[in-house]
Amino acid sequence: MSASVERPSETPAEAAARRRRGRNWALLAVLIGLSVLFYAMTLVKLGHRS
Repeated sequence: MSASVERPSETPAEAAARRRRGRNWALLAVLIGLSVLFYAMTLVKLGHRS
C-alpha cells in the first residue's frame, strides 16, 4: 500500500503543499493530545490532595 499517491494533474508544488498540510494536521493532533494529557494529569494530582 502506497502512502504517497501522486495525482496525475498535480504539480510538484501542489503535492508538497498537500504533504505539508498533512504534517500540520498530524502536529496539531499531537499538540492537542499532549494538552489533554497534561490537563488530565493536573486534575488527578489536584484531586489527590486532601
